Amino acid sequence: MQSITRRWLKGSLLITVLVLAAAEALFLYNSYQNLYGGVQGAMQSRFSTFVGRLQATGTAGDSLTASESRSQSLRRIVEQFEEKDKFEFMLLDASGVVLTTSSGTMNPTLLSVGEDFYEALNNASGFGTVIFRTEHGERVMAMTCLVPYAAGSIAAMRLVTSLTLVDRQWYQMVTISLGVVLVVLGFTLWSGLFFVRSIVRPLGQVEATANRIAHGDLKTRLPDTRYDDEIGRLCKTINQMAEDLTKTEKMKNEFISSVSHELRTPLTSIKGWVETVSNIRDPEDENFRKGISIIGSETDRLYAMVEELLDFSRLQNGIKLECQVLDLVAEVTDAALFVEARIRQEGLHLVYEEPPEPFPVWADPSRLRQVFVNILDNAIKYSEPGGSIFLTLRRTPTTVTVSVRDQGRGISPEDLQNVKLKFFKAKNAVRGSGIGLAVVDEIVTALGGTTDIASTLGQGTTVSVTLPAYHAGQEHLHEPI
Repeated sequence: MQSITRRWLKGSLLITVLVLAAAEALFLYNSYQNLYGGVQGAMQSRFSTFVGRLQATGTAGDSLTASESRSQSLRRIVEQFEEKDKFEFMLLDASGVVLTTSSGTMNPTLLSVGEDFYEALNNASGFGTVIFRTEHGERVMAMTCLVPYAAGSIAAMRLVTSLTLVDRQWYQMVTISLGVVLVVLGFTLWSGLFFVRSIVRPLGQVEATANRIAHGDLKTRLPDTRYDDEIGRLCKTINQMAEDLTKTEKMKNEFISSVSHELRTPLTSIKGWVETVSNIRDPEDENFRKGISIIGSETDRLYAMVEELLDFSRLQNGIKLECQVLDLVAEVTDAALFVEARIRQEGLHLVYEEPPEPFPVWADPSRLRQVFVNILDNAIKYSEPGGSIFLTLRRTPTTVTVSVRDQGRGISPEDLQNVKLKFFKAKNAVRGSGIGLAVVDEIVTALGGTTDIASTLGQGTTVSVTLPAYHAGQEHLHEPI
């Protein structure tokens, strides 16, 4: 498995090295051309001066006289050459043999190479250049220029200069430029590793903490980071995830405890009354009838709880919606009729005025009835005897809304934001599994609607379900999920 550091070394650092190498090569090439090209340019400039003098010499008389005049002029130039400390100036015949030099001596170390003369003969420009080492190991540059006019036996001019100073300057530039490249590369490597490690180290800590959380250690947390960047936000997200998991785990445990208690209570009642009824021989006995009634109601209660748990399990695995065009008014009225007997049994009043016109929606009838029965059941459970439950419907051009308001104990502000969470039960919750509103919210969301809950502690709670109003062409919505 490759690490971020290794990927950086293979990626960004390699690109940096290639760019630096290309820049160094380009710089050295230009420097070389400037240095050694400058020497060549200086020689060519002097040849141009000499040729200019020749052009003004020997313009009178016949061609032979003019040729001799040019020859004498060139020899005087050699004798009077003022840059003997920089160049050795030579005159060559048509065979490349040196006729005379500015130093007056025939230095064999400067005459041993004649490639520049032959290059000049074959070059249309009449110039030839060569760099060679003398027998003493000194690097020199020689340039030959063919004389463009007849000048007696003189066929070419030659300048030779030492490259010792130029080579020294070249080596200094190479050394300095390589030093700069190494400094830049070293700084890039140091700063890159520093930056990468500033990412890798926190990520390693995040990885270790996430592994501990994944293995069940929900108390572990990442330390607060001083960086307000992606790493800092990731650490905060991991910590928030751990908080949420801790909260979910706590709610799950409370849910299991609550469900166990809710299941144990009716089972205990059923068991006790079964024992009581089994000892009664007279079916007309009041306790017999009461026991049968309690056993039936507690069984219904158990059945409702099991169905709620099964619904929750189905929601977790994905629910299948079988939608059709429904009249929301009729569906709400049916749900109200379904719980009407229980409302009267609890000493409550249902305030409901059925709208005269239908409210069409595209929904699953069984799921929609489950939503309204659950909401009404909650309103009944949390209402005091003598109170009222208000059921209202309203619509806009695009939505329809059903609201159920009770006059019960209400929900505290700190619990209100969590009542739709799975497994959550508020502090003042009564019997139930604690997943009823979670089921309601899941179904309404699947139908493309929203569930809103407003409550005031001690005054009551209002649950509103808003669904899209049906319009032709909505049949493709809410496919099975």
